[in-house]
Amino acid sequence: MDRKIMSILAANARIAFKDVAEVCGVSRAAVHQRVERMKEDGVITGSGFSVNPKAVGYGTCTYVGIRLERGSMYKNVVKKLEKIPEIVECHFTTGPYTMLVKLYVRDNEQLMILLNDTLQSIDGVVSTETLISLDQSIKRDVPIHIED
Repeated sequence: MDRKIMSILAANARIAFKDVAEVCGVSRAAVHQRVERMKEDGVITGSGFSVNPKAVGYGTCTYVGIRLERGSMYKNVVKKLEKIPEIVECHFTTGPYTMLVKLYVRDNEQLMILLNDTLQSIDGVVSTETLISLDQSIKRDVPIHIED
């Protein structure tokens, strides 16, 4: 039942619980209780609107691979990165980078300033590699399989 509810909500987060209940064959209260429990358990995170970065002046989406002096510096570097509002995601990774961040900037000039004056000046950052996204072709949540 939870997977069915998640599947419906993933397709349309604004759907009324009464409509979800009707599709699932349960009461609106049952749907509400299950959704609240899934939120408390961390299965469902967030329920807000998505803002189109380009519509609010952030025309460039960029991924930056960051190499740290030592992996153990990750937590301290994250504290510094959290203060940079243009960074929307940060991952501790395997492979050639210690970290991978996703950020949005207005233009290449702002990107250059952010890279040279901010990111590369953080203690422990050895180097960065920048990948500019030309277009986002796919954006979706993980698939939710409904077991019969």
